[in-house]
Amino acid sequence: MPSFLEAPVAGAYHLLTYLVTALEPFAGAYAAVIAIVLCTLAVRLSLVPLSVRAHRGLKARAELMPQLKQLTERHRGNPERLQREVAKLQSESGTSLFAGFLPTLAQLPFFWLMYTLFSRTMVAGESNQLISGNLLGAPLGVHWPILTGTPAYVVIAVLLAVAAWFSSRLAVRQLDASAPTWSRRLAQLLPFGTLLTAAFVPLAAGLYLLTTTTWTVVERTILQR
Repeated sequence: MPSFLEAPVAGAYHLLTYLVTALEPFAGAYAAVIAIVLCTLAVRLSLVPLSVRAHRGLKARAELMPQLKQLTERHRGNPERLQREVAKLQSESGTSLFAGFLPTLAQLPFFWLMYTLFSRTMVAGESNQLISGNLLGAPLGVHWPILTGTPAYVVIAVLLAVAAWFSSRLAVRQLDASAPTWSRRLAQLLPFGTLLTAAFVPLAAGLYLLTTTTWTVVERTILQR
């Protein structure tokens, strides 16, 4: 790993280790699990302003869908003209077609840190103490395919599927009635990508995905109302 990336990894490791130590008298073996959940909630709380902005952008985009559809039909044979007209429309409305992806993109560095911290036996020049934590007897540093059939895998997989289902419904509800079929199908399927991702990351990262997906469902429900 490049040296400039070691600093954030070491900083996150020491912070999480300190939190686990503070929680151990109350949480025992589940101190690491609670620490991951608390850190994830702290990250999502810090991103609330970005989520609100993204939600407003999605609403504005939904209002623009009829105009975008007209532009597509009018300039179907001229991709360059279509691109210019779409950019002009977005500029005039003050929104972007990618507004809804801002919270997800902002979380990528945190997800990478969680993956890195629980994938290495050595961090910041010392033995990684975090991977000794466990969830329902399954080590947090072990990848999910090895855990197939264990309670930890079953519980988190089921909860991730439930959260993805609710997230899928909310995503479709945000789309305008004139949205194309492929857009609706994509909105339905994308949330279930967390299940596929969780199959290739440590259990700790799967716990992060579950927590952040649940937060997204609650947050979208509140914002839509």
